Amino acid sequence: MKRRGFLASSVAALALGSKRTSAQEAPDSLLAEARALAASIYVPPSSELPPPFDGLSYDAYRGIRPVPGKAAMLPLGADYAVDLLPPGLYFPDPVEIELPTETGFARLPVSPDLFSFEPRYFDSIPDTSPEAGFSGLRLRYPLNTTGVLDEVLVVQGASYFRAIGQAMAYGLSARAVAIGTGGSVPEEFPRFTRLRLHGEQDGAVRMEAVIDSPSLAGHLDMTLRPGTDTMMDLTVTLMPRREIADIGVAPLTSMYLKGPMRSAVSDDFRPRVHDSDVLVIKTGGGEQVWRPIANPARVETSAFLDDSPAAFGFWQTARMFEDFEDSEARYHDRPSALVEPLNNWGPGAVILVEIPTGDEFMDNIVAFWRPLEPLAAGTEHSFDYRLTWTRSPSPVISSMPIRQSRSGREHDRPGTRRFVVDFAGNEARLWPDLSATDGEISGESLFILPDDRGTRMTFLLTPGDVDTIDLRLVLRDNTGAAASPVWLYRWTRARDGDV
Repeated sequence: MKRRGFLASSVAALALGSKRTSAQEAPDSLLAEARALAASIYVPPSSELPPPFDGLSYDAYRGIRPVPGKAAMLPLGADYAVDLLPPGLYFPDPVEIELPTETGFARLPVSPDLFSFEPRYFDSIPDTSPEAGFSGLRLRYPLNTTGVLDEVLVVQGASYFRAIGQAMAYGLSARAVAIGTGGSVPEEFPRFTRLRLHGEQDGAVRMEAVIDSPSLAGHLDMTLRPGTDTMMDLTVTLMPRREIADIGVAPLTSMYLKGPMRSAVSDDFRPRVHDSDVLVIKTGGGEQVWRPIANPARVETSAFLDDSPAAFGFWQTARMFEDFEDSEARYHDRPSALVEPLNNWGPGAVILVEIPTGDEFMDNIVAFWRPLEPLAAGTEHSFDYRLTWTRSPSPVISSMPIRQSRSGREHDRPGTRRFVVDFAGNEARLWPDLSATDGEISGESLFILPDDRGTRMTFLLTPGDVDTIDLRLVLRDNTGAAASPVWLYRWTRARDGDV
C-alpha cells in the first residue's frame, strides 16, 4: 500500500483499549449489523466520487482541509477531539461515521462546506454534493503538552489504523484483518464501512467498526488509552461468507528498506531506513524469538508454529538519531507495536511476509496470526487482544537480550558472508547452539566485547548453490538451558546473485 509522503500527514490508523467482557453484551453494538451483513450477498461500494472530490491529484487532495468546528476539532469529551477526513485520491470508498449525542449516536453527512479547498487546485466548489461518505477520521488528545490536542490515532484506508504515544512519529500500521497476504492470488482488503465513536469515559475512548469484503463481514470493538505508551484492547469478530484458509488475524504492516543486515540494498546517505527491524515472538510455550527483518530479492514467507501465542510484534530497536541520520522522517521516533492475545487463539502460526522494495514509500513487511484450521463459512470467530504502541525495549528480555545483528560479505572469501550477533551481558561460560538448514557454517567465535558492551557471536556462512537458508542461534549454559532469546534469520541470495 503506497504511503510515506501522504500518510505522514494523514493516513491509516485505528485503535482503542479498556477491556469489555464480550461484544455480545453491548446493547448498542454494531455487531448485529455485521451479522446481518455476513448473512447477505456482498455488495461492492461505488468507486465514483462526486465533485469536488473526484479526479484529485496528490497535491489537490492535500489541499482539502477539515474546517474547525465543522469537520475538525469536534469535541469528544474533556480530553478528546476528532477530525473527519475527506474522500478522494487513494480513498474513494465511503465510510459512515457516527458521533455520540445526548440520546444516542448521530450519523454525519458529507458536504463540501465541511472543508476548505486550496484555491490553486480548485476553481469552484459546488454548494451541495451527492452522498460520498468520509474516508476516515483522526483522533486528537493532549499527548505531549497539556491543552494541545495532538494526533494520537488515524483510521483511513481499507481496515488500516495507526497510533502513537508520547514523543513518537507515525510509522507502522495495524489492520482489523488480512486475507491472502503474500499468497499466489491478489490480496483481498476488507474495509470499514461504518465507524462509531463513543464518548470519553474514564480517560478512554471506545470505537466500533463494521467490516465488509467479498469473503467476510465482521465487527471491531476497541478502546484507546493514550499515554507514554498508547494501549488498545480489541475484540475482532469475523464471520466468513466462504471458507478462508489464508486469514490473517491482528495484522501489523511495516516498512524495511535497509539496515546493517544488508545495507547495500539501497545506496544513500542513511545507515538505516526502516519503520521496524525485528519481529519478536513470545510463544505459548515460553520461548522468546528474535527475527531480524529483511528486504529480500523475492517475496519470502516464514511461519513460526505455536499454540496460543503469548505475544508478537514489530520492533524498532535503534533509537538514536545517528542510527538513521534522517531529520525529516524521524525513524528513530517511530513506534514499535506488540500484540498480546487475551483469549486462547489455539494452534496456528505467526506468519511473516517480506516483500522486495527499492524505496521507502512502500509498506513491504507484514506479520499476523493464522489459525491452523480454516475459518468455515457461516461461522463466527472472536479474537481478543491488546495492542501497545511503544518506544520501550523489546519484551524479549531473557538474561542476555540481543542488542544488534549485522552481516556482510567476507571480502577475502568470495561466496561467504559473515554474521555478527551481539548480546547484552558479559558471560564467557556459554556455548552457541548454531544450526543452518543448508550451506556450510564455519569460523564460529564467541567472545566478550570491551567496555561492558556485551557478548559477541560471529560466524561465516558459505551457501554454495542454494538460494535460501534459515539460521538459528541460541546461547546455552552448561546445563543446556537457553540463556538468550532464539535468534532466527532467513538468508536469501542478493539481487546481484551474490551472497
